[in-house]
Amino acid sequence: MRKAKPKKRQVLPDPVFGDVRVAKFVNHLMYDGKKSIAFEIFYTALDNVKSKLPNEEMTALEIWKKALENVTPQVEVKSRRVGGATFQVPTEIRPDRKESISMKNLILYARKRGGKTMADKLAAEIVDAFNEQGGAFKRKEDMHKMAEANRAFAHFRF
Repeated sequence: MRKAKPKKRQVLPDPVFGDVRVAKFVNHLMYDGKKSIAFEIFYTALDNVKSKLPNEEMTALEIWKKALENVTPQVEVKSRRVGGATFQVPTEIRPDRKESISMKNLILYARKRGGKTMADKLAAEIVDAFNEQGGAFKRKEDMHKMAEANRAFAHFRF
């Protein structure tokens, strides 16, 4: 490569929980640099999650982390050309990319959901992901099925 790799930016932890993953999630959730609004949406969504699952002994943040874990894919397929044919080659995902994909999928399917406010939609998607259902969880399952179906081409790995 001609250019040096860009340095990784240090993400500061969020003000309420002091967690870097929450800050990254809010950065994905944010539109047009409106970070305070994104934080408000996230914290309201966590309050809604806690009210939807009152008999759960975990905190709302732990429920969110478990939901993220449930929608995190382990493998994905990448296109690879071999002699004029394109194969879908299953590859493992780097840990930082896993985290990013899971956050983006959770937010994407929350936005697609029907609901009153974004906080309500996000809360509903988090609860569904926690219970291993919903759009983001289905997306992960589909990724795994694709990788399993194309396991025969794993020897074409990069």
